Amino acid sequence: MPSSAASDGLRNDAAPMSPSPRPPKIPESVLVVIHTADLEVLLIERADRPGFWQSVTGSKDAVDEPFELTARREVAEETGIVVGSVDVPLSHLRDWGMRNVYEIYPVWRHRYAPGVTHNTEHVFGLQVPRDIAITLAPREHTRSEWLPWREAADRCFSPSNAEAVLQLPRFVSA
Repeated sequence: MPSSAASDGLRNDAAPMSPSPRPPKIPESVLVVIHTADLEVLLIERADRPGFWQSVTGSKDAVDEPFELTARREVAEETGIVVGSVDVPLSHLRDWGMRNVYEIYPVWRHRYAPGVTHNTEHVFGLQVPRDIAITLAPREHTRSEWLPWREAADRCFSPSNAEAVLQLPRFVSA
């Protein structure tokens, strides 16, 4: 009995289907500093770069995707934290009004359209309870750690991430 292309990955002419090429990343992203009321900061270690610690980051999925939605999606994907839940009300996600334009590391430029060398990052803060469950996406991150904000800034591999963490007291007291 013949099988369908959808079930076996073959076209009608039985030639193997090639995967659809992934569209280039949009060079607009979010950085979300997840923190407690006591200024502890959650950092996550990149799976593809051991020793590279960071806050939640991620690019827009569509040019017209609102940055708040990007931030909420990336937080859920990378940590399992659901913004808008009972434990983490939507009001705890704050756009800090900070923008960083930085050169994309050469090792990651292949993810973007040819000629794209810079990204604009929009910074958010997210206050969560210290005992919130963290569920990492294992293909992206291998470990998480809560650190006092100054120590967290020192651990960040990205200068823009470190600078955002250093701004945390300004936004929490605001």
